[in-house]
Amino acid sequence: MSSENSQTKWGQFIPLVTVFFFWGFVAASNDILIPVFKKAFNLGQTESMLVAIAFYVAYTVGSLIYIAISAITKKDIVERLGYKNSLALGLLISAAGTLLFYPAANMGSFPLMLSGLFIVALGFSLQQTVANPLAIALGPITTGSQRLTLAGGINNLGTTIGPLIVSFAIFGAVSEANADVSVESVKVPYLCLGAAFVLVAILLKFSSLPNHPPLEEGVKEETVETKKSVLNYPQLLMGMLAIFLYVGVEVSTAANLPAYLEKDLGFLTSSVAPYISLYWASLMIGRWGGAVEAFTDNVSLQKVFKFIAPYLAFGVFLGVNAFMDHDLAPFYVYGLILLVLIAADFTSKGNPARMLLLFSGLGIVALLTGMATTGMVSVYAFTSVGLFCSTLWPCIFTLAVSGLGHKTTQGSNFLIMMICGGGIVSLIQGAVADATNIKISYIVGVICFAYLAFYAWKVKGILRSQGIDFDKKISGGH
Repeated sequence: MSSENSQTKWGQFIPLVTVFFFWGFVAASNDILIPVFKKAFNLGQTESMLVAIAFYVAYTVGSLIYIAISAITKKDIVERLGYKNSLALGLLISAAGTLLFYPAANMGSFPLMLSGLFIVALGFSLQQTVANPLAIALGPITTGSQRLTLAGGINNLGTTIGPLIVSFAIFGAVSEANADVSVESVKVPYLCLGAAFVLVAILLKFSSLPNHPPLEEGVKEETVETKKSVLNYPQLLMGMLAIFLYVGVEVSTAANLPAYLEKDLGFLTSSVAPYISLYWASLMIGRWGGAVEAFTDNVSLQKVFKFIAPYLAFGVFLGVNAFMDHDLAPFYVYGLILLVLIAADFTSKGNPARMLLLFSGLGIVALLTGMATTGMVSVYAFTSVGLFCSTLWPCIFTLAVSGLGHKTTQGSNFLIMMICGGGIVSLIQGAVADATNIKISYIVGVICFAYLAFYAWKVKGILRSQGIDFDKKISGGH
């Protein structure tokens, strides 16, 4: 088995990451829909946020549907259908959601628009349940978190270019984002997106992706069978809270940044976008660097690429903003902060528990620095949270599903359910900001990172008691 699964299976992995791209593309494009719907349907700010709520809540609803169907049929959905077939089904569900945009636009129905977006995200829920553990399985477990990191980097490529493409399709030009536009202009972009979902579903169906991959190397089946419920695994139960808080701090940090820039630093609304773009690009920067081990076993090449990859991603960010005619001068100094990311990546040595502990600690430092300083120093500090969030999802996911064996998809589903933390933690930070001020509200993020650091420390012992030691796997290989 070790010879068959000693390297990343690129022929299978590359088709898989197309769905990761779609998740980022659509999620970021929602930010374009919000102002369009707000004008077209004469919505208040709170009502316009229903776009985000419909999207994120669908992940939790999708997970609950998954659990219910599996319970009724007495067999896990993905085990019954297979991984590849489940991915294709998820894409077709999302495609069905895009079809609702056509009658919704013709009827001028905001609820129907939300329903379409909700169904798109329902499909994403099933896709995420399958794709995350599958990315880990397409190669050695030692580089599983690096493959998820790379897939996350493709996801962030979608978040970078998605809004540009959708904005161009709706408004006719990127620079005309504030122009009046009819709600009917969303029909063609989302019908095209639906066609893309169907096309990729067909391609995946006939790809070499496995329907029933080996989920983990070296896991004894009798160990898996000793626990009746997947929730009896402490690494998963604690990991669910970790995913909830991780998505929460990632989304809430960005969601509250515009208010800080405008109210505390006097930024014009038109000047905020590049800094929000930098925050999300920081996730891509960190993920490109953190995925190097998935490409090569050569230690010397890994060291070289760990320096090159983050700056290549930074170059993509600069290129996008140059295309949009933004002043790049304020961003060059950010290149120095990337050295902190690179040093932390080297120190982690590819161990997901160590990386989670180290990057969570740096996230705390970044937030406290932003809270304690003013001006551009605070801006760069808050923005750098994106760098330190970049590899946390794959670290948490890898640790949480380790040792689950054939229960991995069930565990994955519970983790996907916790994506709703993005909305709930943001609401909590907003309430703290209303009661105090924006800067103080970032203490919510500090608390989130503190739990993530605790989980990193605790889960190492939990997994070791189950015979899983990432240090040995990394040093010894398979």
